[in-house]
Amino acid sequence: MPLSKAKIKYIRLLEQKKYRKAEGVFLAEGPKLVEELLGKLRCRLLAATDEWLNRNADPAVDELIAVSDDELQRASLLRTPQQVLAVFEQPQLAFDTSIPNHSLCLALDDVQDPGNLGTIVRLADWFGIEHIFCSHGTVDIYNPKAIQATMGSIARVHVYYTELSDFFRRLNDCPLYGTFLDGDIIYDTPLSTHGIIVMGNEGKGIHPELAQCITHRLFIPSYPPQRETSESLNVACATAIVCAEFRRQAAKFPCRKE
Repeated sequence: MPLSKAKIKYIRLLEQKKYRKAEGVFLAEGPKLVEELLGKLRCRLLAATDEWLNRNADPAVDELIAVSDDELQRASLLRTPQQVLAVFEQPQLAFDTSIPNHSLCLALDDVQDPGNLGTIVRLADWFGIEHIFCSHGTVDIYNPKAIQATMGSIARVHVYYTELSDFFRRLNDCPLYGTFLDGDIIYDTPLSTHGIIVMGNEGKGIHPELAQCITHRLFIPSYPPQRETSESLNVACATAIVCAEFRRQAAKFPCRKE
């Protein structure tokens, strides 16, 4: 059965947040990403070329359509379609405010770039961080560009949207870390094995209201200190550096709690 015009229109509408939200789904494209998500999230629709189907017999999907390269090109949001695209259900997550009391989490304050968000989700997965709390001003994780950047990590990392200031005020004695130019050098600061690492907006950093909630202000120094350098780090790069130091200290000092 060919890919109908109605199906193509449905797929392409998922580029827009309001349609993704109304349907409770998101679009994933390419063999690596789709194969990573299959079996972990419910797949409502999968459209693939014979080349992909010959390597992946009987995928667990609600609807399967074999397509030509031309049909895939007309449905895809990518400049260069990659054999397969799929529509997955958005996972339904229960919001638990106690999570940061026993595990290390991330919070994102108005991160705008979908590529940055997806990369941060992938970084979180690499460093064993399973929960990310986002402000309502943060870009939608189910934006197709964000999903592509996760490289499948969205299947293992839970992303929530909430009012961060209210959420932080409900936490009891939970360490909150943030990066600031006037913070303590991260490599000289004892870091906890649980709590929340707050990363700010690409241009404005952490909102002042949230900054007041931070209990530990950290600074990522450039090297060497006297050398003239760039004004700031990309938020995804900064997240990688911070997460790596948290995990390094956790491995070196496994009994440290705060």
